[in-house]
Amino acid sequence: MLEEQNFGLKENQNFSKPKKVFAEGLHLLFYLILVFLSAYLILHFIGQRTQVLGQSMENTLLSQDNLIVDKLSYHFTKPHRFDIVVFPVDEGENVFYIKRVIGMPGETVQIIDGKIYVNNQLLKEDYGKEVISDDNEGLAAQPVVLGADEYFVLGDNRNHSTDSRDPEIGNVAKSSIIGKAWIRIWPLNRFGFINY
Repeated sequence: MLEEQNFGLKENQNFSKPKKVFAEGLHLLFYLILVFLSAYLILHFIGQRTQVLGQSMENTLLSQDNLIVDKLSYHFTKPHRFDIVVFPVDEGENVFYIKRVIGMPGETVQIIDGKIYVNNQLLKEDYGKEVISDDNEGLAAQPVVLGADEYFVLGDNRNHSTDSRDPEIGNVAKSSIIGKAWIRIWPLNRFGFINY
């Protein structure tokens, strides 16, 4: 009689083990779905990974740098002068420009003798890699007046950048800006927050 009771106890323990494994599997599946859903939401609504291609933002950002773009901040605040912003080349394309905000809404920007003037005042900044050559003043050779939600952007490598001086880009509307460069994640030896 005692042996039968022990046998019955072992049988119940073996029967509950598959249930326990199944329950643990469900928990693991739940957490995996939660992680993937969180990653999706973060990458589509809060942050986005993007890669710098080309030399237009040297020496601040180098070609092949991988960045996380903060897509959330500009839903609550407006871009600030000197922010590095990301906006699409063409709507619907998955190719983006990365440039620095120089002119703010309502301001007038002009480049004279390689120097940037905002509202007829010399802009004090040292982000530019070099002095802008006369043949790279583009649209800003004449005063550029920004609308109520428009920004004038330049690459830091001023003589090797396609930016607001180019008629194909011109002033950038706030609605076109998807976010600002936040963290450099690659290469690892340059990992860190983007300083403004």
